[in-house]
Amino acid sequence: MKRALVSVSDKTNLVPFVKGLVANDYEIVSTGGTKRVLDEAGIPTISVEDVTGFPEILDGRVKTLNPYIHGGLLARRELPEHMATLKEHEITPIDLVCVNLYPFKQTIEKPDVTLAEAIENIDIGGPSMVRSASKNYRDVTIVVDQADYDQVLAEIEKDGSTSLETRARLAAKAFRLTASYDALISQYLTEKAGETAPEKLTLTYDLKEAMRYGENSHQKAWLYEDALPKAFSVLQAEQLNGKQLSYNNIKDADEALRCVREFSKPTVVAMKHMNPCGIGQGDTLEEAWDRAYAADPVSIFGGVIALNRKVDLATAEKMHKIFLEIIIAPDYDEDALAALKTKKKNLRILKLDFSKKDEATRKETVSVMGGLLVQDQDVLDEDFADWECVTEAKPTQEQLETLLFAWKAVKHTKSNAIVVANNERTLGVGAGQPNRIDSEKIAIDHAAEALDDRAVIASDAFFPFSDCVEYAGKHGIKAIVQPGGSVRDQESIDMANKYGIAMVFTGVRHFRH
Repeated sequence: MKRALVSVSDKTNLVPFVKGLVANDYEIVSTGGTKRVLDEAGIPTISVEDVTGFPEILDGRVKTLNPYIHGGLLARRELPEHMATLKEHEITPIDLVCVNLYPFKQTIEKPDVTLAEAIENIDIGGPSMVRSASKNYRDVTIVVDQADYDQVLAEIEKDGSTSLETRARLAAKAFRLTASYDALISQYLTEKAGETAPEKLTLTYDLKEAMRYGENSHQKAWLYEDALPKAFSVLQAEQLNGKQLSYNNIKDADEALRCVREFSKPTVVAMKHMNPCGIGQGDTLEEAWDRAYAADPVSIFGGVIALNRKVDLATAEKMHKIFLEIIIAPDYDEDALAALKTKKKNLRILKLDFSKKDEATRKETVSVMGGLLVQDQDVLDEDFADWECVTEAKPTQEQLETLLFAWKAVKHTKSNAIVVANNERTLGVGAGQPNRIDSEKIAIDHAAEALDDRAVIASDAFFPFSDCVEYAGKHGIKAIVQPGGSVRDQESIDMANKYGIAMVFTGVRHFRH
């Protein structure tokens, strides 16, 4: 008779699985709550205490950490000396292990969890059994996921045991489980200890879905979600309409959300290829949409739209008139949602809880060949009261508010970045140029006849030369916001004074690569 050891915290579908094992001549060794469930189901079990000859101690912290368990798991059946050792010490081989681990993740996700509660939900015996069984997968079947119950039983019923190929696959899966489990524990305790730059970085993610393709159709791609997801993320949005999000959709939607959360007034952000092509704000969402659309009615075609208010019918009807890839908002009026869905079966409509947009953010990571870059997110909360005016001309209150709007917009534009804006919308966006003056020319050229005495300029980094200030002055710009910090700052200040421009330094740079 073969032996299976069963000890699970998640008992979903457990009873039929174990009944199937018993029907195929397995005797069952079990522990604690698992044994009680199986006993109540009328399934004969052997307690771990009867196997080890030693009681569970320390409130169950020690029960399976015993040679009678791990000897039975780790013995190599093809080695006569191993089998002789088992016989000498009266250790029965264990052929199958069904284990899932203490719910550490579910515990630390609770809002008021204590450190003591978290510690008690760190499983020790479970991972040890999983690892032992997985190491010896040539002889032992390890089952850590109820999704595998049916296949395991089917193979046992057909052939008397699982195939080596199946055991190898299940072992790899089991090691992924223990690696992820340990990663969550290390992350949690590292944060509790206040470590900001640990010598080892262990991250874990769960597969959310296989994607149709990556940035281009010849690239395969998969979407993985943080094992401890934050609520304000495109991955947490509810999709109300449309086909599956693409790789590029997700990147654009993520950037649109990063941008739109900066603004408190009704705001619409149109994102295209990771750059805002239009940002509008107003007293109503419809007004904000009109202004975002007016910012660049050409580039918005096929764009991703993020709105920070519930979508009303008037706004929906205007958005419906053009081709858009994604609309993401806190909610939709019933008639607005119906209007957006009409003849728009491919339009991806997402609903996301915006109430948590200001919660603490996780560090962000970027892959490079052979490594990973990690940094804090750029979520600095800024106020023009902290800025320094360095010119003879001083900005008016209205100009300061417009400069702050432009500063938030340039923060989410790829560097080198220049944004021209008034107090209603972006007028021109210059993004990603190798030099700053070209970015400014693009932004001012795009603004064109929309330039008026309200127009200001925001630069994500300092001006290396005075040419940007001069170009702005020649086009009627009256206020500029930039970080400052160049060795040539005085040249830019002198040029601003020449043109009567009010220029403020923030002391903070916002590169976005």
